[in-house]
Amino acid sequence: MTRSTHDEAAEQAVIGAALLAAHVVGDLAATLAPGDFYRPAHAALWEALLHLHAAGKPTDPVALAAHLAETGELGRVGGAPYLHTLMQATPTAANAGHYAGIVADHARRRQVVDLGEQLTHLATTGADVTDLVAAGRAMLDTATAGGWPTLIPIGSGRHLPAFPAEVLPGWVAEMVYAVAEFTQTPLDLAGSIGLAALSTAAGGRAEVEVRGSWREPTNLYTVVVLPPGSRKSAVFAAMTGPLLAAERALVERTKPAIVEAELAAKVAGKAAERAANAAANADASGRDTLLAEATAAAMQADALAVPVVPQLVADDVTSENAASLLAAQGGRLAVLSPEGGIFATIAGRYSGTPNLEVFLKGHAGDMMRIGRQSRDAEHVDKPALTLGLAVQPDVLRDIAGMPGFRGLGLLARILFSLPENTVGRRRIGADPVPAEVAAAYASNLSALVLTLAEWTDPAVLPLTPEANERVLDIERAVEPRLAPGGAWGHIVDWGSKYTGAVVRLAGLLHLGEHLRDGWGKPIEADTIDRAALLGDYFAAHALAAFDDMGADHATRNARTVLGWIERTGSTAFTKRELFRAVKSSQLATVADLDPALDVLDAHGYIRQLDQPARSAKGGRPPSPSYVVHPEVHRPVATVHAIGDARRTA
Repeated sequence: MTRSTHDEAAEQAVIGAALLAAHVVGDLAATLAPGDFYRPAHAALWEALLHLHAAGKPTDPVALAAHLAETGELGRVGGAPYLHTLMQATPTAANAGHYAGIVADHARRRQVVDLGEQLTHLATTGADVTDLVAAGRAMLDTATAGGWPTLIPIGSGRHLPAFPAEVLPGWVAEMVYAVAEFTQTPLDLAGSIGLAALSTAAGGRAEVEVRGSWREPTNLYTVVVLPPGSRKSAVFAAMTGPLLAAERALVERTKPAIVEAELAAKVAGKAAERAANAAANADASGRDTLLAEATAAAMQADALAVPVVPQLVADDVTSENAASLLAAQGGRLAVLSPEGGIFATIAGRYSGTPNLEVFLKGHAGDMMRIGRQSRDAEHVDKPALTLGLAVQPDVLRDIAGMPGFRGLGLLARILFSLPENTVGRRRIGADPVPAEVAAAYASNLSALVLTLAEWTDPAVLPLTPEANERVLDIERAVEPRLAPGGAWGHIVDWGSKYTGAVVRLAGLLHLGEHLRDGWGKPIEADTIDRAALLGDYFAAHALAAFDDMGADHATRNARTVLGWIERTGSTAFTKRELFRAVKSSQLATVADLDPALDVLDAHGYIRQLDQPARSAKGGRPPSPSYVVHPEVHRPVATVHAIGDARRTA
């Protein structure tokens, strides 16, 4: 008969006793860790109680429920009613130590099981036999050494929320899911580029009227951060290909008008030339009349404008080229690229001088005038530039130091996405994108482009009163976060634009769902709610992005190592094994790992096993061995489970 590795009644009794008697948390804080609880809800409750105790706050049910509601954990642990259930299930608080002993005993038993699995993993890694034997002995020595400490997050870059593709218009969501499955890439990549595609179609052609004079254009700047080899180009091709097809359709539709305008301009030019020659050759008596006729002919010829060839998408353009294209294309342009070279270009790669004006005004919709020596100044009333980029992690870190990027506000305009890398875990032979899904996506995106192409003044999308209340709720929630010491106090430049970004997202969702008549309908409250879910996603990723851009090398390398641990599911490893896996320009020697491993150890993610003595026979010393905190791999499963539950509900 198999003995259970947990006792739910004992876990309930410990927490119930803590809620009944304030001293219980203090009595057990040093001996019972959240990781000792088997049920995730119980672990979360005990962690919250420890937090309240450490802060000198009450640990009664009312205080605990308020704390959990503030952190968003109340629903995950069963709600306030479950706290009272725990109290009622506790015979007496006097036996709290006994109940805790039962919980700790089961935790130690699970630890033994975990250590066995870790030893099995080490045996399959190809580690040296000397290392393997030494690690096994050390593991057995620590089997009863006590629980792990509570994990301390390394910045905000871990366990980021997954992209909420379900909030997108159905035809976009289906394409995002299908492309992500076929390419075996994270939803975040296809989802972010899908939003950039909607922005390309609607940017400069529609704006959301919030209240009063506050209007938000519907163009976005999205940047996805993924390492090389992540199939970024394949995803870009799938998600942006229909835009290029729509561009070709616009060109074909415009060709007759271009030919007609060119012919009319040529005829008018010839007529103006003849009139000028006649005036030049006339005698004094008739010169004034002929000069007036020549002037009128010249003005008529000059007034004939030849339409430019439509262009929706550019790739790696300079700031000057982007400004010229925006002026020529009626204020609308998208820069879409699976590489981040555009950042180096606008930082002055060729000119030596950063030129951010077009990218700042192109996001805000502020009027631009660009003087040219060779021709008249270019004027754009409401420029709408779209950015949809995928960059490597090193590029993200580099742009933080580029002159003006942070200080002038370019980074504050970007919706960052830092998805989990799937390389090494991709399924071979994944199903291709269904033909009907690809056809619907191409048809609908093209329809949105072509429907809005003729608008010269942007279509105005009002909010319903209920939708406006939702926006006010977002503003009320955001404002305290921007205060000094608030959650977004260190990214107040980005956070100040958050509500506007949510409104822009809502406008795109609305137009994507009402392809041919969206400008005739107000934006509903439900659309704002779904846009807010996207806003929550981008806010969490922005915190991680800014944190990474400002992190020191030890912290960055620690995240690299932690990413490898999470990606491979490693529960134990040797230093040699780790170095072989993560060696790079940033981690060029084994010694470069030491600061990163120290950071992970200090934050509770790993623990070094006792170093075995070198063999008397000499030879290479055993490589240091590490075991991984059992909770490192559990939060991901928890997040997925919560997401599944929400989708089911």
